[in-house]
This record gives sequence, C-alpha cells and structure tokens, in this order.
Amino acid sequence: MSFSISNRPRPSWSSSRRNSVNNSPRGSFSKSVALLRSMRDLLFTRDSLQPVDESAIGDDDAIEEDTDEDERQPIPLRRAITSGSTKSGKKSVKEKEIDTSLRRQHKFIGAIDQGTTSSRFIIFDETGNPIAKHQVELSRIHDQPGYHEQDPEEIYGTVMKCMNQAMKGFLMKGYEKSNILTVGMTSQRETTLVWDWETGKPLYNSIAWPDTRNSSLVREFKNKEGAQYVQEVCGMPLSTYPSALKLVWMIRNLKEVRKAYEAGRLAFGTVDTWLIWKLNGGIKRRVFVTDVTNASRTMFVNLNTLQYDDNLLKFFDIDKSKIRLPEIRPSSHPSAFGWIDEGPLADVLITSCLGDQSSALLGHCAFEPGSAKNTYGTGCFLLYNVGNKPVFSKHGLLATVGYQLGDDQPPVYALEGSIAVAGSGVSFLMNNMGFFSDARKIGEEAGSVPNNGGCYFVTAFSGLFAPYWIDDAKGTMFGITQHTTRGHVARATLEAVCYQTRAILEAMELDSGKKLSNLAVDGGLSNSDLCMQTQADVIRIPVDRPSMHEITALGAAIAAGYAIKLWSSVEEIRKLNASKRRVFKPQISVTQSERMYKKWTKAVEMCRGWVDTDEISPTNEEEAEEENDVKRHQVEDRNSGGEANAFRELAADISAMRLAANQNPQSVTP
Repeated sequence: MSFSISNRPRPSWSSSRRNSVNNSPRGSFSKSVALLRSMRDLLFTRDSLQPVDESAIGDDDAIEEDTDEDERQPIPLRRAITSGSTKSGKKSVKEKEIDTSLRRQHKFIGAIDQGTTSSRFIIFDETGNPIAKHQVELSRIHDQPGYHEQDPEEIYGTVMKCMNQAMKGFLMKGYEKSNILTVGMTSQRETTLVWDWETGKPLYNSIAWPDTRNSSLVREFKNKEGAQYVQEVCGMPLSTYPSALKLVWMIRNLKEVRKAYEAGRLAFGTVDTWLIWKLNGGIKRRVFVTDVTNASRTMFVNLNTLQYDDNLLKFFDIDKSKIRLPEIRPSSHPSAFGWIDEGPLADVLITSCLGDQSSALLGHCAFEPGSAKNTYGTGCFLLYNVGNKPVFSKHGLLATVGYQLGDDQPPVYALEGSIAVAGSGVSFLMNNMGFFSDARKIGEEAGSVPNNGGCYFVTAFSGLFAPYWIDDAKGTMFGITQHTTRGHVARATLEAVCYQTRAILEAMELDSGKKLSNLAVDGGLSNSDLCMQTQADVIRIPVDRPSMHEITALGAAIAAGYAIKLWSSVEEIRKLNASKRRVFKPQISVTQSERMYKKWTKAVEMCRGWVDTDEISPTNEEEAEEENDVKRHQVEDRNSGGEANAFRELAADISAMRLAANQNPQSVTP
C-alpha cells in the first residue's frame, strides 16, 4: 500500500487575507498592526472596538508572579517609577501623567495555555516578562477504567475565566486593553473533539490523550494491510495515543456522532481547533483551523507535505467527503486564526497556535538543529530540533513537527521521546512510601547523603519507554544494603530520571546525526538544583534552566508576536527570558559519570521479565490482559490521571515496530 501527497483546499477567506498580508507594505511596527486591523474590518463587517466590560471580568484576583510590584513592571516603566517619586513618596500630577503615558506605549501579548489538568492565561510584555496571569483547574471524567474525558464547554469556559481574571489584574495596574496587541495559544495535544457543523454543539465529551478505550482498535488496525507503512508517513506508530483511533471509536460507538458523520455534519478537531472555533464565535464565523504541530499528532497528516494524506484517511476508514477536517496552517500567522469574539479581549487578533510540547521548544528559543528541551512534569517530554526535514527514528522515538513560523518559513521538525515516571516517582515516595509530606522536600531528602550509596531505582511502574521499550519490566531497586537510607532512595529516584534522559538524548543523536551542546529544561522537577546538577553530570553537557518558568506559554507568545513583527529578528527573540538563567555544568569526572551510567544500564537489563506471562494461555491472553488493564487503570488513574497507561500502550506499539525493523533492516524512511 502506497501513500501519496494530497492537496488540501483552502477557504477563500483565508486565501484573501493571506494575500493581503503578504502584499502589504513593510512599514513600522505600529503601521503593520494598524494595517492588519484595517484589513480585518474591511474583510469582515465589524462593529468598532468595544471598551472592556469590567463587570463581566469576575471577582477573584489574578494570580501574580511572586515578586514586588516594581519587579513586575516592564523595565522602562520601572525606571520611571523609581525616578519619579517625590520626597514624600507621592507622585505629582505631571509625574502620574508621564506614568500613564508610558503604560499606554507598552506592548503586551496574551497567551492561552490550555493543559490536561488546568487552563491558564498569561499576559507578557515585549521583554517576555509575565505581568498578570490566572489559572483554573479543569475537571476530568473517569466513568470507566481507561476512560479519560473532559467537557468541551468547560474547557472553553475555563479559558474565558482565565482571560477575564488576568485582564482584571492587568487593568488594575493601569494598563489598557489596547496595550494587548495579540493573543497566542498553546494546548494539550491529541485530545479529540467532535461537534455538529450546523449547530456548533459538541456531540460528546472530549476524549483526552491518555484515554485507552480504543486498545482493541489498535490491535485490529495493526493487522490491517498497510499498517507497516503508517509510521513511515505520519511519524507515529499505531497506538491509543494519537487522535485517529479515538475518532474511529467515536464514529463506531456513538449514535449521534455516527449520524452526523453520515449526514456530512461532523466536525473533528483537537483542543486548539475547538478553542479557535469557540473564541471566534463558533457558527457565527466558522473559523475552522489547526496548526502543523497539532495536525501532526492526529496520524492523518503526511509529515513531508504537512497535508492530509488520502491514503492515511482511507486506512483509518475515514471518508473525507463525510467529515469536516480543519485547515492546516503555520503555527504563527497574522490572519489564519481570526480574533476573539467576546469578553474583555473582544476584537484582539489570535496569531499563533501550537501544541504544548512544541510551544515549550519554541519558548526555549530552540532555533538551531541539535538544540533540545526536556519538560520535567509527571513524566518527561524531550523534543530535539532536527531541522527542516523530518527524521523517522530507528531507535524508538517519534517524528513530529516542532513549529512553523509563517507561510514563508519552512517547518522545523523534531524527534520526541517520553519518560513515563518523573514527578510521579516523587509522588510515589510521598504518597505510597510516606517519605515526606511535601513533594518539594525531595531535594532536601536526597541532599542528606553525598551519593546514592550504590542504590539504583528503575522506576518501571508500567514498563520502560523511550528508548528501551521494555513492556515486561517492573519497578525494581538494586544495591540495597543495611546502610541504605531514605536519602539514598530519594536520590536514586531523581537519578532514574536523569539516566533515562541520557538514553533518549543518545538515541536522538544517533537518529539525527547531530551532537547536542546543551539541554534546556523546564517543569516542576527542574526546580530541584540537585536533580539538575545530577542531570548535567550524567549527560556531560550544560543544563540550562531559565529564571521564568512559564516556558510553554512564552512559546505561544513568541509565535504570536513574531506573526505581527513585534520583534525584528530571531536574535531579538533570544533575549527574552535570558537574564538570571542558571546553567548547571558537569562537576564530576567522566570516569565517575560513566561508571554510574553503566550500573544503571545493568539495572535496566536486570528488570526485564518481571511480568509473568507463562500462565496465560494463548486462548485467554486477551481476556487476561484486559483484566490486568482494569486493575492497572484503577491505580494509574488515581496516581497520574491515566498517562502511564497511555505510554505503556505506546511502548508495546513501538516495541513491535522495532522488532519488525530488526527483522527487515531496510531503510524505514519514505
């Protein structure tokens, strides 16, 4: 079965706006913004900009950065406040007028950061400094083991509440709505939504990325003709993880979804598409788009062409004539994503859209091939810039899109590797073992001993993932003696994350042929100095931790600002969040580092085979596995929201892919 390039239709409104922008004169920044807004009003009959309705903003205060008031001001304004006070500490009328004038001159970007557990909205100044923000937790629905759903309307509602509250804090500082030039967006990937094209109403809850109800479909499609070619085209193996088989499950099992599909009224999208649709007023304007980073996680897109692939759609039994698929656009664009229809930011342009991990890559300014970032959360997500051509991994990694900064710019591709247990390992010590009552104590506990005391903890709670893909491993601890303390175990838990990170980075270097010079980091566990120093010692290159931690949201802001030419060059963008960075350099000898890693590798080999399959007969294998899945889901959904199970499914899929590749050593690249 061969896969070919398909042409994607472009709506006329998008084409006309894009042509207008590309043909516009290149004047000053302010003229560019004014031109964009003028074009918008010409192309779409709109009322004039409305003043902020402060009564609709809400009552709760926006969450602020934990700094003094002056520290939160943009730098020029901070100087004015410092130098403009009288001896009594009060400002004159003239000085207040100067302050107000300065505030009006400053430029800001709003960033929507919609994640699995919460939504946030952060307002950045042009130096990348967060001025105001608000966060709202998001409900998760676990009706059955393996199910992980969210209410689409709640997702949108939390985003709107965050914008309302953050704007309240922003306005209280004396700024105005007109100071916010544009809004960018980043969101969780793969989470799948369907709605009625005619009414704009959701037809079901969103099925989140960790959901594994489609496990039987994965087995079915693995046996289908052409299955061996899928990853060579879209970069991802068949698994429960991407959107494709979530959509197939919906069409097959949900009456209303099937009915809309047969009638040609079914709209499909990931969270970004749904939010852009809603923010633009839904059926009022029908802005129905996605970006290359999110589209690449559906399994419907050819990574080389970044277009929907007819043969991929056919493989997944999707009739293109019966379903509405969002138009695929660059991650940064001055007109592709419309503008906000209501609320305190009504009429503000949306000029960027990225998946969360891609946004973090951009937030770290990873512009050169060979640059990489690692986000240390419940698990770890490593993305590695491989340049302008996709690299299809032979070492168990995923090929994906990093970002694309405009129609006139080539896409930047990445390799991705995931570690299932990072922060969840700390939670295990806290909740299951009772080592401490506050996860932040992990550094203190691990720092109570000078080294791991020969203790190695392979945190394979659900098997080992990239690049090992050992699905029959279990969590095991080696080197325990009568002298082993809680400090040694805590240190071994942190080190496990660092060793697995090295293994993934080595696989990335093998696939890409590019040597990594430093590793940019973010996420909760990156706040541990001990963990980051250990990481530098293990990978033998500097580890770069920024002082401002809102990296994912910053990436969306960078892409949005780039679209309206807020910054004149990439070099100017590099200055964002550049001050007060902490660089951890290797401090132990190469010999000591290699000795530690060698012992870890030995521990990994010894943890194999702990899942006993001898007693499972071939006829009862699937039933036994499903029974085990139920038990595992019950634990995993309590401890980590089901993410570990999704990774385990992915591990089994990539293990099968690697086995096939070893049996047939032909090139697996298209």
